[in-house]
Amino acid sequence: MNGFMVVGADGSAPGLEAVGWAAREAEVRNVPLQVVHALARPAHLPLDAALPRSVRERFRVTADAVVEEALLRARAEAPDADVSGLVIPGEPLSVLVAQARSAAMAVVGHRGLSGFRKTLLGSVATGLAAHADCPVVVVREPARPAGPVVLGVDGSAAGAAAIRFAFQEASVQGADITAVHAWTAWNAPMPPPTDETEPYAYGPGILAAEEERLVAETLAGMRTRYPDVRVERSTVHGPARPALIEASRTARLTVVGSRGRGGFAGLLLGSVSQAVLHHAHSPVAVVRA
Repeated sequence: MNGFMVVGADGSAPGLEAVGWAAREAEVRNVPLQVVHALARPAHLPLDAALPRSVRERFRVTADAVVEEALLRARAEAPDADVSGLVIPGEPLSVLVAQARSAAMAVVGHRGLSGFRKTLLGSVATGLAAHADCPVVVVREPARPAGPVVLGVDGSAAGAAAIRFAFQEASVQGADITAVHAWTAWNAPMPPPTDETEPYAYGPGILAAEEERLVAETLAGMRTRYPDVRVERSTVHGPARPALIEASRTARLTVVGSRGRGGFAGLLLGSVSQAVLHHAHSPVAVVRA
């Protein structure tokens, strides 16, 4: 990985968990980690309200304390990591999206201090996954450092980028990959007919065999490039969302593309990636094409 990683810190428990995950990742990848806290205007104050200097200074002291706590967590998790902290004025999502433009990876907790306690996924995590230019990892607490990298394979352009990211991650971490491909008769590409006299293009078992072949061919190049990574393929006849969420139970990381081959062209996040972000049992990496 070239460049640096960026992680959002807001003083919440999920935010600190994300900082710890990012620090370990930066250490093993040998890249710098930038801990970023957005100094936003308090929501209860009018936009045109002039803040006294004493109030501004108090907000800045609080922001500095958040970054210092995050740096302590990062250094405790990864003593050899190159970690620095920044306080940047602005709204959290805008600040993180801007920082992600030049980053190799952006990391954030699944829910911050401002979200409702029962919310599965905060607006910053959702927005960053949808708008960042680099891969985004949303960390749930607690993150598990063991287990395979679970990879969603669907044949899309974003899926190809996700495959590259997953193999790199597995190689760096010394982990296996569980490649999950879910299909139904409604979303599987139609193979050519084996017999032109038959009324349908496929007979019993033909679609399943085609999907197995698709997965094998899709992964072949990466398996050659990363011979150290052991891959287990799981081809599931059924919807992708429950298959990936179930597979994430034992994962160290679940990797999906931002949008699959079946989504509307204008969607930034497809229904599968959104479902995995909301319900996965592991950190989730969303990779754009």
